[in-house]
Amino acid sequence: MTLSVDLQHRLGEFALDVAFEAPPGLTVLFGRSGAGKSSVVQAVAGLLRPEAGRIALGERVLFDSAAGVFLPPHRRRLGYVFQDARLFPHMSVRRNLLYGQRLAPREAAGPGLDEVAELLGIEALLERRPGGLSGGERQRVAIGRALLARPQLILADEPLAALDEARKSEILPYFERLRDEIGLPILYVSHATAEVARLATHVVVLEQGRVARQGSAAEVLSDPQVTPLGARAAGAVLEARVVTQHPDGITELAVGALPLLLPRVARAPGAVVRVHVEAQDVMLATTRPEGISALNVLPVTVRSLRLGEGPGALVQLAAGDSLLLSRITRRSAEALKIAPGQRLYAVLKAVSVAPDSVAEGS
Repeated sequence: MTLSVDLQHRLGEFALDVAFEAPPGLTVLFGRSGAGKSSVVQAVAGLLRPEAGRIALGERVLFDSAAGVFLPPHRRRLGYVFQDARLFPHMSVRRNLLYGQRLAPREAAGPGLDEVAELLGIEALLERRPGGLSGGERQRVAIGRALLARPQLILADEPLAALDEARKSEILPYFERLRDEIGLPILYVSHATAEVARLATHVVVLEQGRVARQGSAAEVLSDPQVTPLGARAAGAVLEARVVTQHPDGITELAVGALPLLLPRVARAPGAVVRVHVEAQDVMLATTRPEGISALNVLPVTVRSLRLGEGPGALVQLAAGDSLLLSRITRRSAEALKIAPGQRLYAVLKAVSVAPDSVAEGS
């Protein structure tokens, strides 16, 4: 089932004019604060009535200004996960979850309490109250409540924004499971590049109320023209297959036909993973370096060069069938005579890719 969004709305001086489709999987609305991400989610949820446009979930029309259709929120079959969990403090976790189930239409098929509790790892929390839970545990319960409403679409409006890094790392694997196992479209709002790289199957970049770019995570994040958070946040997503685990703690991956060595990746040989490589960690050389400590030296071809307004530059590189980004100085770009079609070597230290930058493939 695909979510189709085409809407126009003015909020004071801010004009929202967006059109995109969110296919099954996890679609991230990505961009700076104030780009219009939350307004789009509110319009999909029925909390904001756009001035014009059409929103449909599969064949079911949620809003159509021309036809005078506007389904109220409770009839849209949506599960909403907010920044804060918004659980009922006087109810146990079990009762909070069952409240979500009460909102489901009687004829709706979907997972039951036990299945959701197992999926989210909250079986041991069912008799506790929200006040005694960590932030990550509360957010998992909120996700479970949304699932038990048996929605046809899940909306997640910056669900990790209120959590510290440890709690974010706790929650991310559960969103991966939702993406891969429940078979529903998920519309997820974020301005964190690491979340996008790890979770997104589809990315819609918003800038000042407009869609600036959309496509797969690998396509969008490796585009040097798409830097809504600035060049420092630029990076690429590589899909790789685990080849073997070496006894010295190094995992050998294959990115197409190219080898990639990283600190231990806890996956079995044959598993598919996605690897987020930050542009600032990729060095370039015109000849193959020898006698260096970096384990990864990949032959690449320059696809494009983007010069920044300051001293920096972003170079898009083809590594086999995959794309990489390298962030270098303009001085280096001039010294290496960087130009499209040029053959270079990309140098990547194994330890520069953090464990959280390797996630389940989708």
